[in-house]
Amino acid sequence: MYSALNHTHSLLRWFALIAIVIAIFRGFSGMRESRVYTSIDKRWALITLIVFHLQLLIGLALYFLGNWHTELGNMKDPVARFYSLEHAAVMVIAIALVTLGYGKAKRARIDLAKHRTTFSFYIIALILVIISIPWPFREAIGKPLFPGL
Repeated sequence: MYSALNHTHSLLRWFALIAIVIAIFRGFSGMRESRVYTSIDKRWALITLIVFHLQLLIGLALYFLGNWHTELGNMKDPVARFYSLEHAAVMVIAIALVTLGYGKAKRARIDLAKHRTTFSFYIIALILVIISIPWPFREAIGKPLFPGL
């Protein structure tokens, strides 16, 4: 079960990245062109929100099924630190930013504010996601994001 969830989580990251990049692009082009915030803009922001929350649910299952929560006291091991603390914490912050951005854009009354809010929150979330994904090209999966901490 853990392996299937892990593969699903890894595959779904590509959908999450594609969705957030499209939502960011639509927010940026909407700001630049002073375009009306259309149902397509809202749909991509919502798709991003849904995929990120789905990733959160699968990630939480992996976190507890893989017993990463028991590794919090083992901060000298870079792999344990990465999965038990760094990856989990930064991804939760990124998901919170997507959620806040979607909510604020939904409540905004001016189209430019909707585009700006989506763009601003989602671009910061994307940066956080990119730096905390355990990419295969990292020298060691647990290579710390913030060396020296």
